[in-house]
Amino acid sequence: MTDRIFIKGLSLHAYHGVLAYEGKVGQSFSLDLELEIDLSGAARSDKVVDTVSYDKVAQCATDAFCGKPYKLIEAAAGAVANAVLAQFSRVQSIEVTIHKPHAPIAAIFTDVGVTLKRKRTDLK
Repeated sequence: MTDRIFIKGLSLHAYHGVLAYEGKVGQSFSLDLELEIDLSGAARSDKVVDTVSYDKVAQCATDAFCGKPYKLIEAAAGAVANAVLAQFSRVQSIEVTIHKPHAPIAAIFTDVGVTLKRKRTDLK
C-alpha cells in the first residue's frame, strides 16, 4: 500500500528526559506522524468516514505524548504509535519521529531525535 496521511511538526511541550530538570521544567518537542492507510474509499466517496480525521489523530498523539512523563523519547514515541493504532482501526502502520531540539548534548547540532515504525500486527 502506498497511501499515507502525514502530520509534520506537531509542536508540544512535555516533561520527558533523563535529567531532573527536564522533568521539572519540560521542553518543546516536535512530532512527525506518517500513517499508512488505504485511502481508495475516501478518494471515491469524498467522505471523512472513509478515512481518519487529522484533528483526531493529532489529539490522540498529543494525549499519548503529554499524558505522562517518560525518561526516554523512544518510550514516548512507542506510546504515541500504540495509541494511534489502538484508536484508528483503518491505520495499518505508523511512523513516529520525535525531534528534541533542546536535548542536553554538549555539542552544536541541528536536530536530534528518534523514529520508530509500528504495524497493526505489532499490537498482538
